Amino acid sequence: MLNLSPSLERAFTVLPWADWAALALFIVGWVAYAAFASRRSKVERTLLASTNHFRRLWMKQVTYRDQRIVDAAITQNLASSPSFWASTTILVLGGLLAVLGTNDRASELVQDLPFAARTSMLVFDVKIMVLLAVFVYAFFRFTWSMRVYSFGAILVGAAPNVDVFDSGEADRKEFAERAGKLMGMAAESFADGLRAYYMSFAVIGWFVSPTLFAIGTLAVLWILYRREFRSDVLEVLRA
Repeated sequence: MLNLSPSLERAFTVLPWADWAALALFIVGWVAYAAFASRRSKVERTLLASTNHFRRLWMKQVTYRDQRIVDAAITQNLASSPSFWASTTILVLGGLLAVLGTNDRASELVQDLPFAARTSMLVFDVKIMVLLAVFVYAFFRFTWSMRVYSFGAILVGAAPNVDVFDSGEADRKEFAERAGKLMGMAAESFADGLRAYYMSFAVIGWFVSPTLFAIGTLAVLWILYRREFRSDVLEVLRA
């Protein structure tokens, strides 16, 4: 028989065991999928690995032209996507904090939904806090993606002229690998932020019931797998 301290027992009684199980599935599933996707991209042409291949080709082409206005414009355009999502995430976080400030009214509205589980105010606050944590993580990944893209822009701007590469003073392959890897890291951070948005939809199901939360988690993970490893876009990129 497992003996728990009184404080630990009180902590576990905040949520019913069904909610703890669904939350554990959510966290473990998300972390395990992220690790699986990262390892798989190193041995297989996944969606991210395929686009990283073209990023390296792009950076190699940079070394063959002195006028890099188009490359700077592409980098700026790429950085605008995480910028937009970071701004959107700030609005979402503000809305969730506002819900915490009026949690009694918000809890009543949620419980009026068909099939919604009846929970205490404390449990409702825990669910909002989990959503907050998801979007805070997304915000940090989006903002880091913006920064890495800015580092990539610096690399493109600092690239030697074509004649320097032609003379052998600078290594085309080394530059393309380094700059392409940096752009790939920015894209990976952006993908992590988008993945957090996908996972937030599973948490929304928790406001109805822990069963829907667990089903939503599995459904989102399946959708992510299909998008990243079995999509039509991936087939086109692999061709």
